[in-house]
Amino acid sequence: MTDGLTIGQAAAFVGVTIKTVRHYHRHGLLEEPPRDRSGYRRYGSTELLRLVQVRTLAAAGVPLAEIGPLLEADAEQFAAALIDVEQRLTDRIEELIARRDKLHRLAEGDRALLPDRALALLDRMHGLGFPPEDVAASREGLVLARALAPEGVDDYLTALEHAFDDAPFIALIKRSGEATAWAPDDPRIEELVTAMAEAFLASPERLKIVTSFQACTEAAIRYRLISRFGNQSPAGARMADLLETKLRSAGVPIPRL
Repeated sequence: MTDGLTIGQAAAFVGVTIKTVRHYHRHGLLEEPPRDRSGYRRYGSTELLRLVQVRTLAAAGVPLAEIGPLLEADAEQFAAALIDVEQRLTDRIEELIARRDKLHRLAEGDRALLPDRALALLDRMHGLGFPPEDVAASREGLVLARALAPEGVDDYLTALEHAFDDAPFIALIKRSGEATAWAPDDPRIEELVTAMAEAFLASPERLKIVTSFQACTEAAIRYRLISRFGNQSPAGARMADLLETKLRSAGVPIPRL
């Protein structure tokens, strides 16, 4: 009768695959037993015990590179090492929980990308009668602004909160949204931009709608990415350029490319 188990029998006995046993061999965690007369490697009680120990530690989350030294350690070192492994597993679990929570927030849409204040303002835009496409553009613009100049978001949101209580100003903003569909040489654009510039200059708090981000971005390119978002039609781009020109002429520091 042949003593010992074949690699397949040993793997099945311990609850792993043959590939896993060979993987342990390659990492030096388990010595390969000698071959018998038939050319098969036979796993005896010593090899099986070691295989059970390696498999148990690996299943508990101990990295393979640490299993060898761990099995050679004395009882005190072994206990200390397990405490360390347990702490790392705890940290990993907390990280995975945080990722899971983020996925849940992503499932809720905007709540993963914008603060509650921004979401409340977007809701107000709906209530104030802004077209859905304008609300969507504002949402995307806020996400971009938060990524490029997060330090300016709070001032910008505060300025918007005040502006949304100003009915004449809201009418101007709605009018500017409609004007993005005009021809860029429409004579009404100049008149509209003049009224907007006067409205901004009349209120330092309202002016922060324009300056909150540009004051925080060292590079002019980041300011332009933010300020031009949502103004990508020819008429919208012309209005943005005219408005900045008028504000600069009034002493408002706006970056130039």
